[in-house]
Amino acid sequence: MIIAGADEAGRGPVIGPLVMCAATIDEKDLHKLEDIGVKDSKLLTAKKRVALFPQIKEIVKAYEILVIGPAEIDDALNSPDLNLNWLEAIKTAIVLNKLAPPKAIVDCPSNNIEAYHAYLGQFIKGEMELQLEHNAERYTIVAAASILAKVTRDNLIEEMKKKYGDFGSGYPSDPKTKVFLEANWDKHKEIFRTTWASYKRFSQKKLADF
Repeated sequence: MIIAGADEAGRGPVIGPLVMCAATIDEKDLHKLEDIGVKDSKLLTAKKRVALFPQIKEIVKAYEILVIGPAEIDDALNSPDLNLNWLEAIKTAIVLNKLAPPKAIVDCPSNNIEAYHAYLGQFIKGEMELQLEHNAERYTIVAAASILAKVTRDNLIEEMKKKYGDFGSGYPSDPKTKVFLEANWDKHKEIFRTTWASYKRFSQKKLADF
């Protein structure tokens, strides 16, 4: 049977995009991913993920990658009808619908799997069995999607650094990101998630100065 795995990279950073990925494979070919060392992207070095990236694309039956920029993330968080989880569900449905697998295993970002399942299901076209789990990267096909998403995002981040300078990981806890954010929050708004508390600290402080 053809199964899909779906995951994301970049939910937490204050800088840069969120990347969604879904990939499909025939279950009988899962061992090919295991044989090359595919596992949760967070357990792999950046070098290993980069090496696996083209190999995964060769092995999987199909894949879809979707990049969601900071402005779209902010729009969702500023909307009374959306939040980050619902945005991720909508984008997950988009990549899964393009692949149309009979079954999909999805890494669930919400604490409430049942509610997330119901919301995601509204956007799925046709018959598709959805298996939602926390830490779903333990399934090889989800891990493969995770790696494709992570390497894609890392490449985009490197391109951004060439243009804007080294901002570190982009995560709010990164000291290098904090320094960059303080110096550039009002210069390069297009790369920041302005709804993040770490960004608002600077923008609201500036407003208070007036």
